[in-house]
Amino acid sequence: MTEPANPVLIELKADPFDLFALWMAEAEAHEPNDPNAMSLATATPDGRPSVRMILLKGADRKGFVFYTNLESRKGRELLANPHAALLFHWKSLRRQIRIEGPVSPVTDAEADAYFASRSRNSRLGAIASEQSRPLPDRATFERRIAEVTARYGDGDIPRPVNWSGFRLRPEAMEFWQDRPYRMHDRATWTRTESGWSATRLYP
Repeated sequence: MTEPANPVLIELKADPFDLFALWMAEAEAHEPNDPNAMSLATATPDGRPSVRMILLKGADRKGFVFYTNLESRKGRELLANPHAALLFHWKSLRRQIRIEGPVSPVTDAEADAYFASRSRNSRLGAIASEQSRPLPDRATFERRIAEVTARYGDGDIPRPVNWSGFRLRPEAMEFWQDRPYRMHDRATWTRTESGWSATRLYP
């Protein structure tokens, strides 16, 4: 029986942001749905965790950006306990990346620009939705959308004050790559005062 081929090992001399950009580009070329999908883990001040899937909307050396209703569960948890973890999992590539660090609000200008880039229906939905709060029935939500649509007509739709974004500044980034027989390749980068320290991990 022919053994599966081993992928190239993760290069510890790589810059973690450059490596993230490379893996994301390959995911965009091969992953069939939402290559920018990631799980976001938050916690309450007393340590109770929660996790959900969201979409990455920006990534550079300043950090990883996502947007939400600030009154949603994740918004409230991040405002109360500004630390989070992200996980990208690309099944088609058999890779994942874990990222951990503190979060901070994006600027109003950043939030305004991204909100304006969304489709009109998405902006109307963001205003109509009381995200994470109990909904009596679907008809109530549809009625709220109709009311918001009538309110703005064909005019401008401003960003609501309770809708914005966060930027996670990574303190640790771990790259994982599948290899045959569960002998996977793992490497982690930890932020130091002088840059990044890379270490390979047992699978």
